[in-house]
Amino acid sequence: QVQLVESGGGLVQRGGSLRLSCAASGIIFSIYRMGWYRQAPGKQRELVSFITRGRSTNYADSVKGRFTISRDNAKNTVYLDMNNLVSEDTAVYYCHADRSTTRQEFWGQGTQVTVSS
Repeated sequence: QVQLVESGGGLVQRGGSLRLSCAASGIIFSIYRMGWYRQAPGKQRELVSFITRGRSTNYADSVKGRFTISRDNAKNTVYLDMNNLVSEDTAVYYCHADRSTTRQEFWGQGTQVTVSS
């Protein structure tokens, strides 16, 4: 059974920082592209960042320079370091794993991030 379990969300003041973690089980973590998506109230889910198996990274324009994605294959965990948070970052953040060759994808249950002004 595949599980992606996010943690690290919470309430933070504008300009603050948070680190999200996503622990994966049930998959060969190292061969999956791992990503973070977010969904704010009344909005569509959007890609925040992803990191490939080769550790190439991609970021949404809105978070470039503020967020950093990383992965630890030994711990089957992907991280999202979020700095200089703004109210527009308030959303539920979801961990995502995908493998294009087999068209497999998995989602976590989400973790709430709320940035107060």
